[in-house]
Amino acid sequence: MSYEEEKQRQLDRRYLQMARIWAENSYCVRRKVGALIVKDKMIISDGYNGTPSGFENVCEDADGHTKSYVLHAEANAITKVAKSANNCDGSTLYITAAPCIECAKLIIQAGIRRVVYSDEYRSEEGLDLMRRVGIECVREAVE
Repeated sequence: MSYEEEKQRQLDRRYLQMARIWAENSYCVRRKVGALIVKDKMIISDGYNGTPSGFENVCEDADGHTKSYVLHAEANAITKVAKSANNCDGSTLYITAAPCIECAKLIIQAGIRRVVYSDEYRSEEGLDLMRRVGIECVREAVE
């Protein structure tokens, strides 16, 4: 591994650790997920899974199932960029869990070029879709 590759790997791990810390803001009980969007070595957005603005901060129903309107961390981070003067073109998304198919569509449309994640998702569909359009997907273990 070259010096540049090792340096990038260290950065990837640090940003993933930050995303894991950010996930702690989630009110979800079943699974807490955090996301950071980095562009030109600057964090331009962050997000965690949770309910939309104005809703109660309860992600699961009485049976412990996630409510249908809960937003995923990457969707929250992308929509936060949409409300700013910035954009995601050429950025990297750091996410504690691999994206689902619906979030993969948002990632593609937002212009994100690289996705670094630590935990698997129950389906590989999101990763497969992103790879089809040339988005680099990297799994990185974080302690």
